[in-house]
Amino acid sequence: MEKLLGKLAEVEEEFQELEKILGDPSVHARPDFPELSRRYNRLRLIVDKGQELRRLLQNIAEEEELLRESDEELARELRQELEQDQARAAQLEQELRKLLVPPHPDDHKNAIVEIRAGAGGEEAALFAADLFRMYTKYAEKKGFKVRVLASHPTDLGGYKEIIFAVEGPGAYGLFRYESGVHRVQRVPETEASGRIHTSTATVAVLPEAEEAKVEIKPEDLKIETFRSSGPGGQHMQKNETAVRITHIPTGIVVSSQEERSQHRNKELALRVLRAKLWEIAEKEKEADLREKRRRQIGTGERSEKIRTYNFPQNRVTDHRVDLTVYRLEDILEGDLDLVVEPLLAEEAAWLIGDQK
Repeated sequence: MEKLLGKLAEVEEEFQELEKILGDPSVHARPDFPELSRRYNRLRLIVDKGQELRRLLQNIAEEEELLRESDEELARELRQELEQDQARAAQLEQELRKLLVPPHPDDHKNAIVEIRAGAGGEEAALFAADLFRMYTKYAEKKGFKVRVLASHPTDLGGYKEIIFAVEGPGAYGLFRYESGVHRVQRVPETEASGRIHTSTATVAVLPEAEEAKVEIKPEDLKIETFRSSGPGGQHMQKNETAVRITHIPTGIVVSSQEERSQHRNKELALRVLRAKLWEIAEKEKEADLREKRRRQIGTGERSEKIRTYNFPQNRVTDHRVDLTVYRLEDILEGDLDLVVEPLLAEEAAWLIGDQK
């Protein structure tokens, strides 16, 4: 608790400085004004909760002192108040630990999520579809909208690849911990002998890049059209509504056939391309910084195995924090906070320096 209170004191000092800066009428002309405003609002929330926590801690100390000197009837009332204050203080402590985790500069943006079937053939494609359904339900519970940008479905209802946007303030901040290799252990529907198979799917989460910040020259694009096929494009077989875009300098290829309009498919494909180009630029610019910021919870690289979903044991294990939860069905139904919240708590403990 002492380290947490020490961090709160640092935040309060920064908050006061920021309050002075934002009190200057000329601050609205600064290019970083939106970022300063976001920072101010975030720090104000931390300061308010921190002040409430300090009041509670003072109340708890006074109540504990009074308990030692009270008769039985008064002690009963004091114990009730003490328990309520202790419960609220514990809740505030957990909330503050999460709030103290420094936000990624892109946390406020939409997220572009790409799921690809890995090892395991058709079973891996079905698992990719399960992950897409899980993320869709999780996003809806958090008040976000999901829009499919590109997909390559299989005949059995799986996906070789599906790319979608999670739209809403803070989407990237919530979903960025999902990047990595996800592993499933279960008996596939196509397995007659009942043997448990292990399959994988790869998840990549990118912040959606703003159009003004990613310059794409028309001469750098090779744009091709083709006829849509499969789910999503089956009604437009006669027209070439699907779009494939190749970014010549990088060799990145994106495509979309989700809409019945060639123009709309081009827009969706460009959203994916901008996110990928932004990721490349950020990796080049921040390679050294990212190495310094590696956390105990893992790097989020695509090659890193982050989570295992074991169906026979109804178990989900997150390997970054050695967390095991025996509520696989709930998690697949969108209760992803069961694993996300411990991740955030672990990162907060790393930041404050009081890991258990």
